[in-house]
Order: sequence, then C-alpha cells, then structure tokens
Amino acid sequence: MILCVIDNNEVVRYGDLRRSVFGITNTMLAQSLKELESDGLVSRVQYDEMPVRVEYSLTGKAKSLIPILLELKRWGEDNL
Repeated sequence: MILCVIDNNEVVRYGDLRRSVFGITNTMLAQSLKELESDGLVSRVQYDEMPVRVEYSLTGKAKSLIPILLELKRWGEDNL
C-alpha cells in the first residue's frame, strides 16, 4: 500500500503517507518506511530546513515491482 501511494505521487512526505494509508499507526508507518529503505525500495531525502523536511520516492527496483503488486491487488479483488 505504501509503495502504491508513493508511486501515485512521485514524491511524498511522511504526513501525506500517514493520511493516505488508512488505519496505519505512526509507529507502523515509520518502521515500514525504514524497512522499505533498507530493502532498497524507497529513497529518503532529508532537507536541512526548519522544520526538517523529509521526502520519500520509489527506487527503480520498487518501480519494477508496482505492476506485480497491482496485478496481485486485482487478483485479490476478483477472487477474495
């Protein structure tokens, strides 16, 4: 879900993700973003501003995964 939200927006800030992913807690979102970054799926850019601005975007690896995720979503909607 997080990857699809970022894909739809190119670059997303934390608050935008929080509002877009229904029911996710701050802890779960932060942990998921760290794992996605560690796995090379999400790129995190922090700007030296006050307040600090952080933006997330998909890596090439993640972009190649999006069609597969969308197909799985479609399959789930059709079969579950």
